[in-house]
Amino acid sequence: MATKQFLSPNGGVGETSYANNSSHQSKMMSKVKTNLEESIRTLFGNGNSVPSCFKVADLGCSSGPNTLQVAYDIIDIVDNLSRSLDHDTPTFQIFLNDQFLNDFNNIFESLPRFYERLQEAKGDRLSPCFVNAMPGSFYGRLFPANSMHFFHSATSLHWLSQAPKGLAKEAGLVNKGNIYFTNTSPSEVYQAYLEQFQQDFNLFLKSRAEELVHGGGMVLTFVGRDETREIITPWGIVGSALNDMVSEGLIEEEKLDNVNMPRYGPTAQEVKQLIEAEGSFTLQKLDTVNSNWDEGLKENGASDTHVRANFIAKYVRATHEPLLKTLFGEGIIDELFLRFKNKVAKLLEKETLEHASLVLFMTKKS
Repeated sequence: MATKQFLSPNGGVGETSYANNSSHQSKMMSKVKTNLEESIRTLFGNGNSVPSCFKVADLGCSSGPNTLQVAYDIIDIVDNLSRSLDHDTPTFQIFLNDQFLNDFNNIFESLPRFYERLQEAKGDRLSPCFVNAMPGSFYGRLFPANSMHFFHSATSLHWLSQAPKGLAKEAGLVNKGNIYFTNTSPSEVYQAYLEQFQQDFNLFLKSRAEELVHGGGMVLTFVGRDETREIITPWGIVGSALNDMVSEGLIEEEKLDNVNMPRYGPTAQEVKQLIEAEGSFTLQKLDTVNSNWDEGLKENGASDTHVRANFIAKYVRATHEPLLKTLFGEGIIDELFLRFKNKVAKLLEKETLEHASLVLFMTKKS
């Protein structure tokens, strides 16, 4: 089941839009900003000069307030670094990449305020900055060979190009009652997910290696997995809620049997092995950063289990609704996420729910 065309989150600025339900992702970006700054300083700290036109792409940029915040942070870091080295600040060319159905209009409408913010912060030091859209899947080529200096991607690479092929009903293996793998899933289910991730991540690395200049770098942050802990994921809970709805006759069992979420949280070791095997990059740093599922919620709701669960339900819905509507129809969405919220609230009462995110910095080999 190919899903590339359905992986964009809810657009617009409505109650269930990604733009209004992305503070969790924003909090995660803030936690790893130090990694981003250290990586850029390392990239240009070994005798490598900052290019006169610094070309950078944010892959999987989505839409909303987080998108241009990444661009602002990178410009600020490079500007401060250039001044500390007594160099002229470069011109910036920023490419924003996401799927063709991404709400790029939302981003463009925010550009005037983005440029005003840069002017307020940099004044006369402000160098020209050109922002461009580059729609398309990052599992393949997006830019000319040897043309880019830096790639950034946050909370995107856990999305696969498609659901694992080996789990199609016609292949004889159905992930019964689940839309993702769990601790109790057959080993064949886990293997199918791993193989799809290996195929996709290898293609991602090869594509970026062709597009980067020698010595160019990447900072990637995406949801991984701590193999020492039980697998509890939001999409696993979505699957549990769907399974309940099947048992009550609200959803056809056959529909659920044919659905597997096109995303995978790899372990740090799996990622490291893939980078080494592909061979184009030197892995400079790999960290695991844990974050609570409700991170980004304002303090006044942090003690109320149902407020926390509702916060989680809203951002999971914002990112998954287009795909789920395509698979199950629009009519089940409200009921599905009400059940999801209730299940999450019960879990929050007895345990801490965390994402384990992988933060990588790598450079292209000469």
